Amino acid sequence: MRKFFYFIPLVFLFACNGNVVFSEYKSIPEDEGWAVKNKLSFEANIEDTESRHDVYITVRNADAYPYRNLFMFLETKYPDGNVKTDTVECVLADEKGNWLGSGSGDLWDNSILFKKNTRFPVKGKYTFTFQQAMRFGDKEAIDPLPLILDVGISIEKSK
Repeated sequence: MRKFFYFIPLVFLFACNGNVVFSEYKSIPEDEGWAVKNKLSFEANIEDTESRHDVYITVRNADAYPYRNLFMFLETKYPDGNVKTDTVECVLADEKGNWLGSGSGDLWDNSILFKKNTRFPVKGKYTFTFQQAMRFGDKEAIDPLPLILDVGISIEKSK
């Protein structure tokens, strides 16, 4: 129930913004954590290859999330079949441990600019796939990663 309560403001925020081309979130079960094998995919149909766009990664974490950041692999599959993979760091807290973004209580929302003023070169379906890539010390992976609750992507026309 608490996740639903905090999700409502985000829906209205993006619904009121006429520049949004695509926006979607996927939830990660809090009791299971985000397993490395649990890839989150989003399909966006992009028809406008002339306009410039800003691409944001959206992350919701619990206040008890034990790290300052979140590393992910982001695979972008283009309509023509080309694939590009990026390693992305989402900084969620400052050096003193204060959460960034917006939130209150035990949930925090961040919208991290991934690409600014970019063009989509081909019309059609783009698939964006996120995989958590957190490491710590000599661990090959933190698997499952606790307390990342939602991950999403938002594409907006640049202003």
